Amino acid sequence: MQWQDEAIIIGVKRHGETSVIAEVMTRTRGRHLGLVRGGRSRAMQPVLQAGNRVEAVWRARLDEHLGEFKLEPVRLRAAKMMETATAVYGVQAMGALLRLLPERDPHPHLFEALDVILEALDDPADAGELFVRFELAVLNDLGFGLDLTECAATGRRDSLVYVSPKSGRAVSKDAGAPYADRMLALPDFLTEGAARAADRDGMAAAFRLTGHFLHRHVYEPRGLTENAARDGFVQAALKALSQKPDRQAG
Repeated sequence: MQWQDEAIIIGVKRHGETSVIAEVMTRTRGRHLGLVRGGRSRAMQPVLQAGNRVEAVWRARLDEHLGEFKLEPVRLRAAKMMETATAVYGVQAMGALLRLLPERDPHPHLFEALDVILEALDDPADAGELFVRFELAVLNDLGFGLDLTECAATGRRDSLVYVSPKSGRAVSKDAGAPYADRMLALPDFLTEGAARAADRDGMAAAFRLTGHFLHRHVYEPRGLTENAARDGFVQAALKALSQKPDRQAG
């Protein structure tokens, strides 16, 4: 069996003396693993860095086998990503999110999102907002998508300032006021038609929002702990935002 696809490196493990097992996110075949012979060579090590985009050819005798990769570089961005904390932590944290999905389960929109976000991770002011939207997309693909478009109680589409910690649905200011101390904040930049980009407080609220539902629906039921890279990314993104004035979207 053989196929060829665009892919992004998300992880590598040593295998024997000279080879590695590469973990990639492909455009059409989801997260996929394969053996790379000679992967520890000087020529291949720069290619096999998380965040790099490659052209992957996979071969195996049977579909259920691990198989072998032949990888050709397309976009080597790992070196640039080492320059900022948001990029260093971000690529690790997004790899951990993709590992929550079944192996070889196609998610082409997540491949596209990953590719776009990796290009922007070196801009700490933008990285946080893109990362939160990636977390929301992963939650949606896992079957736990949030409904942030209208009030769960009234159906209104304006004045949405809360999210129910149980249902994951938005709640308007008036409807949620009696229960405000039990609600999660819905940052303005995540509402439909938002006119402003995220500030530090809004971003912190967004991280709490996605973190809550990842823990409730994914980590806790599976007996997992939150990937440490996410915490590093959150701290780096919030620090960057605290050093910048409010920004208008667009």
